[in-house]
Amino acid sequence: MSGKRYPEEFKIEAVKQVVDRGHLISDVAKRLDVTTHSLYAWVKKYGPDSKQQNELSDAQAEIRRLQKELKRTTEERDLLKKAAAYFAKQSD
Repeated sequence: MSGKRYPEEFKIEAVKQVVDRGHLISDVAKRLDVTTHSLYAWVKKYGPDSKQQNELSDAQAEIRRLQKELKRTTEERDLLKKAAAYFAKQSD
């Protein structure tokens, strides 16, 4: 057991090679000179099922919802501006 410590960025990049790019864990482990056991643990910790990933996807869903709401509200505001201008013109 070597006891090497790897930075978190290194671990996340290794996980991305497996998860996003579809490389085999054994190939990535050999290329990066880490054990497959370590890489499996990193995938479990930083992979798509991790709590961080779920929180990120929840935040992205909330952003999409808020963007839709903003678009709808902006359209309603523009419509009300046009209606106000129309009725102001009619009252003259």
